[in-house]
Amino acid sequence: MKKFDLAKSLIRKSENIFSCPLCQGPMNVSFQSNSLICKKNHCFDLSKNGYINLLPHSVKSEYGKEMLESRNTLCKSGFFYPMTKSVSDLIIKTMEPFNKRNIQMLDAGCGEGSHLKDILSNTNVNSKSNFKGVGIDISKEGIHIASREYQDAIWSVSDLSKMPFRDNAFDIILSILSPSNYSEFNRLLSSSGFLVKVIPGSDYLLELRSVLYNNTDKEQYSNERVINHFSNNFNIVATEKVNYTVSLDSSLFKHLIKMTPLSWNVTDNKIQDALNLNIQNITVDLLILIGKKK
Repeated sequence: MKKFDLAKSLIRKSENIFSCPLCQGPMNVSFQSNSLICKKNHCFDLSKNGYINLLPHSVKSEYGKEMLESRNTLCKSGFFYPMTKSVSDLIIKTMEPFNKRNIQMLDAGCGEGSHLKDILSNTNVNSKSNFKGVGIDISKEGIHIASREYQDAIWSVSDLSKMPFRDNAFDIILSILSPSNYSEFNRLLSSSGFLVKVIPGSDYLLELRSVLYNNTDKEQYSNERVINHFSNNFNIVATEKVNYTVSLDSSLFKHLIKMTPLSWNVTDNKIQDALNLNIQNITVDLLILIGKKK
């Protein structure tokens, strides 16, 4: 099946989760126009690349194509795989008691889609349930890469502050190294659903941080404020720390620097300093939080 037809089929099977970004009414797939359309005739076309743009108006994203391609390359190398495997295992363990045949999962702020792709692959191989995935991001470039690389999920350019889905539409919401909109997460999760948030630990990319932010207040990082904000909005039911070291060659290290927000506000000289050090081992220190609605 062609990419466009597969995307249309996936959206058609899950059209009951969508709500119109303009009027919040239910939406259906129009096979005549290859669009999602509501009863007020607000219409959003399916791209030939296999994703749907549900932004009411264009928005400029700080995530450019070069950064997102670097992230995709790094993810393909397995840089984040221990994290996505741990997330997958926690999801299976958490959802198993509910014995649900179909589980709808949203990755809110999916970037170029690699994390959702890996988690869907792991959960569908290792669970009796059928996990269906939706990835959204405000970056059109990110969603374009996601739909180009991974065709077994629904991909949409959408606004995380007003997500185009019906209330209680999802069993699992992922927020991986991405900003969170807790009021929207609370609206979108089913009563038995779970929020899975992944945040940096104090040693995340320690070797890079120590070079780029040497002798500044950003050289040290604490996730305490983020954890407190999470617990103020959701009940924490499980946590898991994921800590490992990755060996990178010079090419992958350059992709890491392009990908990480740590490098976005530093001088070219600082970035060159990091490249000159020939850092070969990078610490990945992450914390997984599982939350339920209060």
